[in-house]
Amino acid sequence: MTCSQVLLQRCNGVLSVVDCMCIAVPRAERFGCISALNRDALSSFLKVFTTLDPTIQKNLLALFAAGLLFWTSLASLLPVLPLYIAEVSRDAQILGLVMGCFAIGLLASRPFFAKLADFRGRKVVLMMGMAAVAIAPLGYILTDSIPLLMLVRAFHGLSIAAFALGYSALVVDLSPPQNRGELIGYMSLVNPLGMGIGPALGGFLQEAFGYHLMFWVSALIGFVGLLLTWRVQEPQQAAIALEQQPAPKHFWRMLLKPHIRIPALVLLMIGLSFGALSTFVPLLVREAGVTLNVGLFYSAAAIASFTIRLVVGRASDRFGRGPFISISLLFYTAAMVLLWRATSAATFLVAGVLEGAGAGVLIPMMAALMADRSQANERGRTFSLCMVGFDLGIAFAGPVLGAVATQTSYRAVFGISAGLSLLGFLFFLMLSGKTLQQSLRFALGQGRDVYAVDRSLRRSPVP
Repeated sequence: MTCSQVLLQRCNGVLSVVDCMCIAVPRAERFGCISALNRDALSSFLKVFTTLDPTIQKNLLALFAAGLLFWTSLASLLPVLPLYIAEVSRDAQILGLVMGCFAIGLLASRPFFAKLADFRGRKVVLMMGMAAVAIAPLGYILTDSIPLLMLVRAFHGLSIAAFALGYSALVVDLSPPQNRGELIGYMSLVNPLGMGIGPALGGFLQEAFGYHLMFWVSALIGFVGLLLTWRVQEPQQAAIALEQQPAPKHFWRMLLKPHIRIPALVLLMIGLSFGALSTFVPLLVREAGVTLNVGLFYSAAAIASFTIRLVVGRASDRFGRGPFISISLLFYTAAMVLLWRATSAATFLVAGVLEGAGAGVLIPMMAALMADRSQANERGRTFSLCMVGFDLGIAFAGPVLGAVATQTSYRAVFGISAGLSLLGFLFFLMLSGKTLQQSLRFALGQGRDVYAVDRSLRRSPVP
């Protein structure tokens, strides 16, 4: 029996994949067991990957490399861009407004990219996102005007709207339904890897050579990624299916459907917390008087996110998406509580680990959930609409929580974020199904997803 099977057996299944890392085995065996989990995950990935068509394998590898460069470029700015903007304007509310423009650009462009992805194909959207992440850093070099920085930041937001959508849709198109969650989990590793490399690289370059060289390197990484996206080919059957569809209409009306609306509402709560995290953590560290390279906070989050994704995607194909989404929301809540009370470098790093674990589960599981709940010709729109909540949260987090920080402190911002994350968990717990009972059972891993399009995915979790 493998170590992962022992963990699942000892914790009686559903919620154990994460919990068992801490409680299922004696302390002396713990790190060896987690290592064994990673080996099991790698073995499972190789087993699935080698069964795929060689053309699909090449596409997935090219996608993975491009995704790694995309997130590295984007994340290299995380620990230093708030400090750069703070040098231009020392008003916390203005800082939050500029940073929040990223989500405004992201939100405004989602309908366009969603329709483009479903009607014209995924690759063109993928390339537009990579082009935006390559060009935007050069815009920061060219101006120190607040209005122009807001425009550059909004343009930068186009990158995630396009790339994340095209990337997720292509991975789903390329994945067999029975291994969808597992492959989404593995392919989403580009995010924590990039989030681990990028902040450390950006922080080092800024400290050693200043802001301008850091921006140039971020742009260069994006341009190399753009060359890689050119090598990606869409599956022929998916491309034909998309060409045969009529032009999509009523984009926003789809948000009224409960199978999309509730995940979007949950992501709104988390988006507000994430917006606080990406904007105010460097300033909170400074306010708290803690000696810590903020890049290490983001690197700790990335390591946790990477480790947990190795396990969760495969487990969700067996036990369902619900319990893992619930766990991720609790992780987010705990991370925000720790940041609210943090007074030491160790506490900040533990909060980073918890936030990384939460993000490492939540976004891939939401992508898998939306894929389960949609037809091939509407995946771009359903995923985009679900993520609208996240976009709105990030957009409002900057100016709204920036105003809170101006009147109180950066610490108070994270106390509010803890409450919002907990509220997101309660929404999912009570509203993820058609009835309260269905919702509770799905969220706790005891029942099926009643909104799944594929009937085989509506099954109850494995006992």
